[in-house]
Amino acid sequence: MKIKIVSIVILLLIVVSCKDETPKVLPPQKIEVYKVVPKTVPIHKEFVGQLYGEKDIPIRARVEGYLEEIHFTEGSRVKKGDLLYVIDADPFKEDVASKQSMVAQAKTILVQTESDLRRIKPLAEMDAVSKRELDKAQSQRDASISSLNAAEANLNIAQINLSYTRILSPIDGVIGRTLAREGEFVGREPNPVILNTVSDINTVRVQFFLSENEYLVVAKEFINKNEGSKSSEVKKVNPVIELLLSDKSVYKHKGQIDFIDRNIDSSTGTILIQATFPNPRGLLRPGQFARVKIKIQEAENTIIVPQKCVSELQGRYSVLTVNSKNIVEIVPVEIGEKIDGFWIIKEGLKAGDQVVLEGLQKAKPKMEVVPVVTEFNPKNNKQ
Repeated sequence: MKIKIVSIVILLLIVVSCKDETPKVLPPQKIEVYKVVPKTVPIHKEFVGQLYGEKDIPIRARVEGYLEEIHFTEGSRVKKGDLLYVIDADPFKEDVASKQSMVAQAKTILVQTESDLRRIKPLAEMDAVSKRELDKAQSQRDASISSLNAAEANLNIAQINLSYTRILSPIDGVIGRTLAREGEFVGREPNPVILNTVSDINTVRVQFFLSENEYLVVAKEFINKNEGSKSSEVKKVNPVIELLLSDKSVYKHKGQIDFIDRNIDSSTGTILIQATFPNPRGLLRPGQFARVKIKIQEAENTIIVPQKCVSELQGRYSVLTVNSKNIVEIVPVEIGEKIDGFWIIKEGLKAGDQVVLEGLQKAKPKMEVVPVVTEFNPKNNKQ
């Protein structure tokens, strides 16, 4: 009897344990999806550029000599006419004094020859002296005038060289690091000839290069916008340009193209473009590198999806979508340009498709889900 009771208990335990092992069917999970809506989006191109001041004026030692004085603080602002450097002036003062004595000598000779000419002229009229002596006196007077002019010109050059010993700022701007110190001999290679540079940075220039193909794309777009005008010169179109700094921030002031080189460089296949940007706070400095962003066209009826939705494997791209039966599918796509947190999709998607946005780790192909359409803001979803 006891054996029968034990057998019944064991049988009941087996039945209960089998019931516990029956798999539970979970309800479909909610998955956030992005609904594809064709949009008109701006297409931009980015190019690496280098910054220059509106004016970058090299400060040169135009005469040779020992540098005696420096009258500025490196990296400070200077004004036009401010004294920057002083070169030893004694040799040039001596040269001026020497040229002044030569001028005085030439003037004395001129006075003497003019006196001789005045004395001989009346005698020649009375035939008291020969015509030859009159001509000689006339030529000596003319030669002395030429000698005086030459002496005065040499004196002027000496005075100019003396003035070069005091080097003044040619413009208002920011002066850089000096390349020569007090006591150094300057003005002759290999000694410093360019002592410094003063830059006007209230406006900066950004120079960058476009390949021939890139130039043609941009130029055609700009020319099309100018259809109907008498001229189709690209430089007449002035697109707004953005500057992306090395810290990935966008410079708040917009720029404009002000120069396009006349030719394509045959050795590199590129063309030089220059844009200017206001720089009222002096944030931008010559020598910086930055990326120039130009809008080249408006693409209409364009399919875009958030970049986070796109997966890449061995150079092939795909997205997860939810079909009309709420089943997850994997769809291969062909991507285009990046636009502010989105990919342009050239092939693979159409208007109305629902692309899995959140829960990519949970969503699997052939899984049934409950799609929840969600707006996507790239500023709140940084990659």
